[in-house]
Order: sequence, then C-alpha cells, then structure tokens
Amino acid sequence: MLKYRHRVLGFLCLLAAITYLDRVAISVAGPRIQESLNISPEMWGWVVGIFTVSYAVFEIPTGRMGDRNGARRVLTRIVLWWSAFTTLTGMTTNYYVLLFTRFCFGAGEAGYLPNVGISISRWFPIVERARAFGFVWMSAQLGGALSPLLIVPIQQRFGWRASFYVLGVIGVLWSTAWYRWYRDTPAENPKVTPAEIDEIGVPMFGGDHRLPWGAVLRRANLWAILLMVFCYCFGLYFFISWLHTFLVKGRGFSEGQLLLSTAPAFLGACGNVSGGFVSDALVKRLGIKWGRRSVGLIGLSCAAVFTVATIMTTNKFATLLFLGLVYAGITLQQTVACTVAVDVGKKHVGAILGAANTAGSVGGFLFSVSFGYFVTWFGGYDRALIPVALMLTLGALLWFRIDATEELIPEPLPDVVPDTAVPVLS
Repeated sequence: MLKYRHRVLGFLCLLAAITYLDRVAISVAGPRIQESLNISPEMWGWVVGIFTVSYAVFEIPTGRMGDRNGARRVLTRIVLWWSAFTTLTGMTTNYYVLLFTRFCFGAGEAGYLPNVGISISRWFPIVERARAFGFVWMSAQLGGALSPLLIVPIQQRFGWRASFYVLGVIGVLWSTAWYRWYRDTPAENPKVTPAEIDEIGVPMFGGDHRLPWGAVLRRANLWAILLMVFCYCFGLYFFISWLHTFLVKGRGFSEGQLLLSTAPAFLGACGNVSGGFVSDALVKRLGIKWGRRSVGLIGLSCAAVFTVATIMTTNKFATLLFLGLVYAGITLQQTVACTVAVDVGKKHVGAILGAANTAGSVGGFLFSVSFGYFVTWFGGYDRALIPVALMLTLGALLWFRIDATEELIPEPLPDVVPDTAVPVLS
C-alpha cells in the first residue's frame, strides 16, 4: 500500500535525478566546452573542481539551516539558486567567467544532500531509512545515466549552451511544486493518517539545535566517517567530472559512442538501491552496527578490485563493464554511508550529513583537480587511476572503525535502537 511518505520519497527521487542531470551535464559537455573556450586538461580540472570548493564551504551552514528551518524552504532556495547558475553556465564566454559561474553553482547546491537527509529522518522510521536513501541515490545515478541521452542530442542539434538552459527550467518547475506541496513533518500534513504517524515514530527534530562541536569533533567515530566519505568521493568524482573525457581521450570513444557511458550509471543505480535494501535487512538480523558496516566493506573492496581491472584492460567493452562494477561498488556503500550519518546525527542530521558531505567534496575537489596532473605525470589515462584504487582500499578499511550505534551527541536521545535487537518504533 502506498503511504504518504512514499510520495515524499518520490519528490526527493525526482530532485536527485535533476541534481545529477545538472552535475553530470558539465562532464558530458566537457569535450565541446574545452574545444570552444580553448581549455587545457589542467585548466579543465579547475573548472570541474571549483564546484566542490564552494559546495564544501557552504555544506554545513546550509545543513544547519535545514535543521532549524526545515527542508521545505531550504530545498526550495537551493534548487532555485542552482537552476539560475546552471542557466548562466550556458552563457559563459571565457574560462574565468566559467570558473566563477561553477563556483556559484556549487554554493547554491550546497546543502542539497543534508536537507534530503533531514526530510528522510523526519518522514521515515529507522528500518526504512537505508532503502529510502537507496532510492534517492538510485534516482541520482539514473539522472546521471540520462545526461548523455538528453544532453548529447541537444548539443548536436543546438550546441552545448542550449542543454544548460533546458536544465535550468526543469529545476524551477520542481522547486515550485515542492514548496506548494511538501510539509516539514508528517503531523503538519492533515492527509497523513495517525496510523502512519505512529509507524514513522517521533524523530528528534524539535527544540534546541545548538550543536556542541567541541565534543562532537573529539569522537573517533566521526573522523572515521569523514575520512571514509573523503576516500570514496575521491573515486566517485571520476565518474562525475572525468568519465567522458577519459572515454574519449583515454579509450578512443567517439561522441556517438558516449551514449554507451550510461552503462556504468545504470549499474551504479542498481548498487544504490541494493545497498539500501540489503542494509535494512541486515539491520534486522545483525543489528545496526554490522548491518551498516558489512555493506560498506563489501562495496568499497569490490570497487578497488575493479579499478585495478580497468587499469589492466584497453578493450572498450571491458572498460565500460569494469568501470560499471567500480561504480556499483561505490554506490552500494554510498547509500549506507549517508544512512550512518543520519543514524548517529539524530536531530542534528543536517549538520552531521553536511560535515560528511564536506569531507566528500574535499575528496572530490582534490581528485577533479589532480586527475589532469596524474594524466601528465603517468603519461596517459590508464595509470592515472592508480590513486583511485588506493583511496578506495583505504575507504574500505575505515569501515572497520565505523559504528552506527555510537551517538555523536553526548545527551541521550529517545530514538536510540539497540544494536542487538530488531528496531521497532511505536
């Protein structure tokens, strides 16, 4: 039976798809933009990396804003802002204007994921959160997969600039519908039944949202989470910022063959939703600690192995297959990484998920900027993936240090779920 919270999830999934359409658009359009504006590989690294700088700077403040004001208003502002600068990306005429536009785009999109996490924490019980995140991330990967199918034909017919205009309009339409329909808590919506409110439980989102950063930053658990997210995002941003350039310049793909680049994204989508369902099922059997940890370990370990396999092959089909399996391994645990931040963050979900996303943005920035230099240093695109394999391996090892049952906030909260018991909310 379709519950009202599933409609909320539908809105969040659509937003995730739009988000990755907008993000991956710069990668798909990359070869044309580099040719049009005479941008070198090193310069292009800064174009795709500058987004993550502003994204990281504004992540925590925008997440904290969502904790205090709710996801309804904050997500509306976020989407309107980034839609404006998506449109302006299509109007840029030189390298430095493009850098400034992408910086502002990142500042606007910052806080998207923390506020999605806030919405999930308020609308879903603990034993459904991982699968909710799984569907959100699956939709994001599908949005990335659709990017070449939508953007390449528009570029071929109307030029690369037109694709950014279309994406800007889509974002405005979503934000308008979201603000009119969504409410920050189930109790605020008269269409939500008392039975469903009981199913969801009473998450901690009211009262004092001041966060004792001094105490939180002394938690080893938090640092393990932040470092793990840093590592996996270092690898993830290959697919966001360099995949299409790698396929064209490193593997000899033509522009028409770029349509095949949807394959890794589809495997990534399967990894996201599978990770959510598997983790929630394991939580019921093993408890939260190993129900989350085991999925993270398996996902990043497999991603590291298939990165090495990608380095060792030059066949186009094998390249897409192995890259797809790398992406699937990363995304299998990506869902659980976000859910762990919600598990330990409680009523400070926006701040903690914002901190994790900031760490991921730093990792993504360092990769986006450095990969162009790796290509130069290693004399080609193949061995430039060696640092990715190393970082994914480190991320897998860090999962041994992560405990989803260890609260980061000192004071006891009423929605704690014992690690050894099946979580039941009433």
